[in-house]
Amino acid sequence: MNGLVLTPVEVVAGLGVVLALLVVWRAGARRGKAAARAARGGVRLVSLAGRVVVNAALIVLVQWVVVTYRGDGWLLLAVLVVPALLASYTLTRALMVTTYEPQQRRRGERR
Repeated sequence: MNGLVLTPVEVVAGLGVVLALLVVWRAGARRGKAAARAARGGVRLVSLAGRVVVNAALIVLVQWVVVTYRGDGWLLLAVLVVPALLASYTLTRALMVTTYEPQQRRRGERR
């Protein structure tokens, strides 16, 4: 019988190689998932930036048309005030600092 004969050192070395390959494979998979997650985040940011630019361009275009062709006073006021209100609301919400203060539980009260 011509079987495969391995010494204990060879078996341990083979298991070490298999374990090392497994660790490298898992690390690569994690790195790949992290890269995919970062790419999705970058796409969201670019998509958001694109929407902001397009909306700003539309607002500027409407304002430019009204100012250039001399809309009456109320139209001019509406075209300039409405985007300013929307922008101020957005900036106020984005810059507002809020704190989280958990409520104290009374004695015997369950969550």
